[in-house]
Amino acid sequence: MKALTWQGKRRVSVETVPDPVLREPTDAIIEVTSTAICGSDLHLYEVLGPYMAKGDIIGHEPMGRVVEAGPGSGLAVGDRVVIPFNIACGRCWMCERGLHSQCETTQVREQGTGARLFGYSALYGSVPGGQAEFLRVPHADFGAIRVGDELPDHRYLFLSDVLPTAWQAVKYADVTEGDTLAVLGLGPIGQMSARIGRHLGARVLAVDPVPERRAMAARHGIEVFDYGDPAIEAIRDATGGRGPDAVVDAVGMEAHGSPVAKLAHQAVGLLPDAAGRAMMEHAGVDRLAALHTAIDLVRRGGTISLSGVYGGAASPMPMLTLFDKQIQVRMGQCNVKAWIDDLLPLVEDAADPLGVDDLVTHRLPLDEAPRAYEMFQKKKDGCVKVVLDPKATLGT
Repeated sequence: MKALTWQGKRRVSVETVPDPVLREPTDAIIEVTSTAICGSDLHLYEVLGPYMAKGDIIGHEPMGRVVEAGPGSGLAVGDRVVIPFNIACGRCWMCERGLHSQCETTQVREQGTGARLFGYSALYGSVPGGQAEFLRVPHADFGAIRVGDELPDHRYLFLSDVLPTAWQAVKYADVTEGDTLAVLGLGPIGQMSARIGRHLGARVLAVDPVPERRAMAARHGIEVFDYGDPAIEAIRDATGGRGPDAVVDAVGMEAHGSPVAKLAHQAVGLLPDAAGRAMMEHAGVDRLAALHTAIDLVRRGGTISLSGVYGGAASPMPMLTLFDKQIQVRMGQCNVKAWIDDLLPLVEDAADPLGVDDLVTHRLPLDEAPRAYEMFQKKKDGCVKVVLDPKATLGT
């Protein structure tokens, strides 16, 4: 089969690799019909390179049709399914409490990390990912989300990551009707966090430096601001001088405005794997501009919800400010299956209350994935969300 593989820093390529096979009774094999590029895939493209091996298959936002079903999978050939990015058993102590991203059956104990993820480096189990023609799905009896046949892929695809991650971000922000919510970053997670916040009755103010991203959010009733100090003051002014009740940081370690950490990112990507891993695990390598902005902006007694990914184990935190302002901070990998019952009716609603029809900016064949990664990383051509079609050919 064809699959997108990691080849080095800022280098991915489509290669022919062995087809996946069933290994456990609860496995399934799907033929991938749509698979998206996630903002966190760019971390593999850049700073998490020391945890990647040449030839690793990447991608963690797939859906498709079951072509082989293990006897314990509970699936049948032909079922249309969305696959969550985290792999969970559904039966362990953590899963029973809705903490599927901490599944004790699939935890990567040798790395000290949580549940295995599709296509996301040795940190999370080196599981082959979904930017491919076919995908083996472990624990498909719990993980696979059956969906109907009537709606196009893009209505369901984002149940794999974007929608539940954004929903959890807003829920962790403790937003209720009438609250004010600021969203930092209007990539896919930020876009959907802002729309979900508004759907739940909050006034949403969002910040992003890219005009096309601001324009997309504005179409959905979000008040938008360019990145920089004037935006922060304008949001303060709009919230009675206190700041918003909650802030969602949907940027993470890719934030602008952190020149020292930017150099650390570049250094990690250039070091040999062992030295690069050591720097990630023992140095402050995160670009914390967005997090510091969130801490500065949120009102006293407010809540910060982190959905952007941070990777440095020793990145500094302004603990005095967090304590003095009595700020609650919540974060973590999304527990995808915990939110599906809330989200499935919304994506199937003909009124499209979350605007899922207005998120994908580029649909490309899998063969064009290397170009898509470069375009997404450099925010060229108004790129907000790319969906790859493994069955399409160049020029279609």
